[in-house]
Amino acid sequence: MQELDQAVTIGATVPTGFEHTAAEEVQEKLEATARVSKNRGRIYFDITTDKLLKVHQLKSLDNLFVVVKEYDDYQFKTTKEEVQIDWQELAAKLPWTNALAVWKLNNSIKKKKGRRKRTNPTKSDQCGNVGTKSTDTVPSDSEELWEDLEALEVKGTQKDVSSQPENDYEEEKHSEIQDQESGVTPLKFRVTCNRAGDKHCFTSNDAARDFGGAVQEFFQWKADMTKFDVEVLLNIHNNEVVVGIALTVESLHRRNITHFGPTTLRSTLAYGMLRLCKPQVSDVIVDPMCGTGAIPLEGVMEWQNSFFLAGDNNGTAVSRSVNNIKHILKRTHDGGSSSGLPLDVVQWDLCNLPMRSSSVDIIITDMPFGKRMGSKKKNWELYPLCLREMARVCKPGTAKAVLLTQDKKCFLKALSQIEGLWRKLHTVWVNVGGLHAGVFVLKRTAVVFGTTSEDGHQDGNPGAY
Repeated sequence: MQELDQAVTIGATVPTGFEHTAAEEVQEKLEATARVSKNRGRIYFDITTDKLLKVHQLKSLDNLFVVVKEYDDYQFKTTKEEVQIDWQELAAKLPWTNALAVWKLNNSIKKKKGRRKRTNPTKSDQCGNVGTKSTDTVPSDSEELWEDLEALEVKGTQKDVSSQPENDYEEEKHSEIQDQESGVTPLKFRVTCNRAGDKHCFTSNDAARDFGGAVQEFFQWKADMTKFDVEVLLNIHNNEVVVGIALTVESLHRRNITHFGPTTLRSTLAYGMLRLCKPQVSDVIVDPMCGTGAIPLEGVMEWQNSFFLAGDNNGTAVSRSVNNIKHILKRTHDGGSSSGLPLDVVQWDLCNLPMRSSSVDIIITDMPFGKRMGSKKKNWELYPLCLREMARVCKPGTAKAVLLTQDKKCFLKALSQIEGLWRKLHTVWVNVGGLHAGVFVLKRTAVVFGTTSEDGHQDGNPGAY
């Protein structure tokens, strides 16, 4: 039997702009070094298969796939006809066996953990990596896994493509796999191509169709664009080509939210924002515009020694947050935990928070963009007022604010009006639903809050912020 804890390369999609934040989490929790792809929004890292469950528990990652093969500088031909021949030859050359074994192990893990499966993913999920509704029997333990791998149907008309041992092993493995005549139902599959670059003579659909045809011929699988078992991924960024197999049924960012609002923040993006704050033990962390509670929910699941306070002026939003908290509590209680969550939800006026001055360590929130919620005109009034109120409740000299907004012009203007209270540290540019937005990281200055920034009083040193 082959060594079970084999080394594999995992690829993951992450919120655009938070690639390095995701890489930090991979290093921290898996002790693996992640490589940031040239194509924004993706990272890659090497693990052994015994850590596959831990990968699913990472908070920064949206979709997962196992890498079949990476090409850093793939030399594309100049005509469609030549490229089509290349795709056909590539399918027969790739080292599929280990990646398919990881795919089956992944299915086994998801079944044991009772993960929810869907047979007809939504259009938005199909834009990313969509997982499987497996039609074959999932092995009950790791040894059966490797034995059952041989039931993956590969029909033996392939050519000897290399004298290398790896490819010899591929040919040997394929010759052992049962063919269709034995009564094994062929797997259903589809190929999804994500392409970026302006020097290709083909489209994403061309590549998916031609490579998919070659995969079908090689494995004798059945093509199905919706009810597929295996999703083969073809990621192309200029001359960088990565072939992979999807490991997620749906994006992991859906993990904590059951009651969605019109602008619910992705959990992975919320987690990335929280990591920018670097929460410490006993920190008081406030989300004054919590919506459905995505940010504080991510916070309490990861930083349980901090205290989170969330609020919104909209009663419906507060109700959604409460329902999402109840869902998390039920899930943790079902898992055997009897403890609660260090989180409270309040309905309040953002510009008149019911909190003492200088009592908050971190403010973190998704501000209204003025698109689906609010308006650009209202933001010109709201942003200065809320930045001033945030400054009032935050601890001078130490508190931080991490604020997400797409209305960059309005935000920077408001910030300049009260620059004595806040200092901008840096900005992370992100993609939120196709909108170019900024995550602004601010530090509260040492100015004691007064009616205006000019009449504040310094703590100690009169000239220092």
